[in-house]
Amino acid sequence: MRNHLVRSHRSEERLPREEQLAWKMAQVATDPAEVTAPAAEMIVNRFIDNAAVAAASVGRPAPSSARAQALSHTPSRGGAGATLFGQVPEARTGPEWAAYANGVAVRELDYHDTFLAADYSHPGDNIPAVLAVAQHTGRDGHALVRGIATGYELQIDLVRAISLHKHKIDHIAHLGPSAAAGIGTLLGLPAEIIHQAIGQALHTTTTTRQSRKGEISSWKAYAPGFAGKLAVEAVDRAMRGETSPAPVYEGEDGVIAWLLDGPEGRYEVPLPGPGEPKEAILLSYTKEHSAEYQAQAWIDLARKLLREHPDTADPDKVERIVVHTSHHTHHVIGSGANDPQKYDPNASRETLDHSLPYILAVALQDGHWHHVDSYTPERAARPSTVALWQKITTVEDPLWTERYHASGTAQSYGGRIVVTLTDGRTVEDEIAVADAHPAGARPFTRENYIGKFRALATPVLGEAEVNRFLDLALRLPELKADEVRDLTFTALPGQLPPAGRPGIF
Repeated sequence: MRNHLVRSHRSEERLPREEQLAWKMAQVATDPAEVTAPAAEMIVNRFIDNAAVAAASVGRPAPSSARAQALSHTPSRGGAGATLFGQVPEARTGPEWAAYANGVAVRELDYHDTFLAADYSHPGDNIPAVLAVAQHTGRDGHALVRGIATGYELQIDLVRAISLHKHKIDHIAHLGPSAAAGIGTLLGLPAEIIHQAIGQALHTTTTTRQSRKGEISSWKAYAPGFAGKLAVEAVDRAMRGETSPAPVYEGEDGVIAWLLDGPEGRYEVPLPGPGEPKEAILLSYTKEHSAEYQAQAWIDLARKLLREHPDTADPDKVERIVVHTSHHTHHVIGSGANDPQKYDPNASRETLDHSLPYILAVALQDGHWHHVDSYTPERAARPSTVALWQKITTVEDPLWTERYHASGTAQSYGGRIVVTLTDGRTVEDEIAVADAHPAGARPFTRENYIGKFRALATPVLGEAEVNRFLDLALRLPELKADEVRDLTFTALPGQLPPAGRPGIF
């Protein structure tokens, strides 16, 4: 990997194209280095993981609404169209709409992979857009894997270096460019076109973080699918010869100068050199539990505390619970966010899955986490849970903030918990990473990904459809183009809701 200095430039400096970050990203996308066996294996795992959480969510309101929008658009003339999760394979739409609707299904439950560093990301969000274009244009599994590898690589590289959230910019601003580059790799486009597509995708996906603040709405699920849709459209425009704002990152009125650290901002962005494999996917990790990633370890620790210290779950025996954790956890899902909604039993599911006090209270009492049952209004309003929930606060601990930003095996997304009981006793424990993390107590393996898919998808798809999909997904790198077009799943009768309220389309 090579670090590239990225900063704002005045217009009269005339930054050469070859020194612009978007151009350097395009060079990564066009590099012919093959995907390594470990990276390809993990791409298969994450493809299955995406399908698992999408299958579990297809009947929910947000994915159903997005799917209805997509079904209103027939495939465009340039290809065969792309499939929609939950529908029969013959129900095709344009690739931009499939990227959108399938992206919403993947993101709805906050249950797929993650990478956290200078910023946040769910790099599996690249997959729906790259898959949709592969199906529409007739690409095979080898090309699909290469495109996904690029998407993961560039999003993770951006996340390692450039903080968006510090400036209240939503993290899809890293996803739009990475998905556009991944599509460029898939299609074998030249650097000139990918460069323009990256610029357009970035320019159109810079949105604020209000989507993840306060009363969090269904847009949280829509945002990545929307970014994927814009990425598909950006590549299409670039292929037709249209250009983008440039230099999009470094320009005097560009992203760095006005949305990020300003004219004095400096970033060191790591990118693979020529011939170097794209293996950033191996730095990411998936979720065992359907909640924001920084809550994963706390669910695991809560299970342990309930087994060893059951009094910690009883609000009548607990005086207070203080979580000592990183700046990010404290300010994003903890009491440092200063969001009263994080303590409101009537809050939306999207808000509750970003409330560490709520998640910790439920996990302490139930000893497990469920993607539906743990979020029902009845569960959130249980009096004993509300009483315990209100006693939980978070504080930032510089030690855990330092560990959050560490590299390699030293990186941590946990912290220390101190439970003060009413009888004067204290219970203290800590956890560094979630059990399913690569450095955790029970790292996810291929068997776990398949198990997660079967558990989530079988009630929705049936065993025969689950087996059919797995047979294809496990052979992903070797699939022929017609098999890639079958990389979808059909829900059982009755699993998809009837048509909802009509819109414009």
